[in-house]
Amino acid sequence: MYDLHTHSLLSDGLLLPSEIAARYAALGYKVIAISDHADYSNIEFITRAILKFTKHWPKTSKIKVLPGIELTHLPLEQFKPLCNYARKMGIKIIVAHGESPAEPVRKGTNRAALEAGIDILAHPGLITDADIKLAKLKGVFLELTARRGHRNTNAHVAAAGLRLGAKLIVNTDSHSPQDIPKPAKLAEIARKAGLKTRDIAKIYRNLGLFLGKLIIL
Repeated sequence: MYDLHTHSLLSDGLLLPSEIAARYAALGYKVIAISDHADYSNIEFITRAILKFTKHWPKTSKIKVLPGIELTHLPLEQFKPLCNYARKMGIKIIVAHGESPAEPVRKGTNRAALEAGIDILAHPGLITDADIKLAKLKGVFLELTARRGHRNTNAHVAAAGLRLGAKLIVNTDSHSPQDIPKPAKLAEIARKAGLKTRDIAKIYRNLGLFLGKLIIL
């Protein structure tokens, strides 16, 4: 089981990256990403810190921890340069904070993030068909989330994503110990969004292929 959207105390989470990894490992997860919130004010600090942590994470651990980042509430023109910076520094999972109706996200964020070269568009809200087609073209995962408020549009993302053939992912967007569920909870989130067992299996096949390339590299 995987979760590629988690937050530590490097941004607005409550736990150290090592605590996050320990808690996910205890529940049976195999791969996670620490993807803390970043903009121009803190991206250098966040990338250095998480890359240092993952570099020193034991290779023999039963859970793999990937360095990630979540580009959050950016002016639209900043997605491309910050995405390029994170990628150049060695960040493996680039998440963008999508147009969730639970927060005042700039209109056009979904499109700007997709065009920038991200990996995951988090909680993209009432994403348009045009943006879903772009996500499919670029191989970007559209997120179904366990997080309260953001998850209110999961059914829309799931239905439209399936209809148009985009890749989906289920993440927790965890910020605290209480946000870290047993793996079965993520499958439940997917089912509540309207996905069937075969759809969930496809999610994890796609994700396994994606992660296999990253981990091998």
